[in-house]
Amino acid sequence: MRKDFYFVGIFILVIWLVYIVDAFIPYAINSWGVQPRTVSGLIGIPLMPLLHGGFYHVFSNTISLVILMALLVGSQRQHWPIVVAIVIVNGVLVWLMGRSDSNHVGASGLIFGLIGFLILNGFLAKKPLSIGIALLVGFLFGGTLISGVIPRIGSQVSWEGHLFGVIAGAAVAYFLAQKNKRIAWR
Repeated sequence: MRKDFYFVGIFILVIWLVYIVDAFIPYAINSWGVQPRTVSGLIGIPLMPLLHGGFYHVFSNTISLVILMALLVGSQRQHWPIVVAIVIVNGVLVWLMGRSDSNHVGASGLIFGLIGFLILNGFLAKKPLSIGIALLVGFLFGGTLISGVIPRIGSQVSWEGHLFGVIAGAAVAYFLAQKNKRIAWR
């Protein structure tokens, strides 16, 4: 289990390395974010959580990611596929329905996806550890969850990434619960 927590550290390290490289080269790597309904924006689907708009953006996302990913790794054996599924579903939804003429970057879609996953999984799995994690996540991130999905006029924040992240995380939790039910019935 201890080696599973390396997953969290490596993921955070990659995010910071991308930010540092982006800061020191003349080309803006963060322009590779999700650009809705454009062919060039498709590359942003897997890259969005690795790209950030500035130091405060990457720093604040790091804190939330460390907490949420540690809770995920501590409670789910198959944490890597969960993260990949959330990133892909969120990215596709942002690409399909996000604001046009925008570039969506940052790990907050994944953060909101992890919030949605951990909360819904707690109630669907009905295990004491999962329920405890759901309550803790709701307590720590409930205000962020509510305020983060509300559109703000003139804001550069991707509320769509937040909203679709929650939807992606909840969908992954639901499908995982359905899969586990089918396995239990065999």
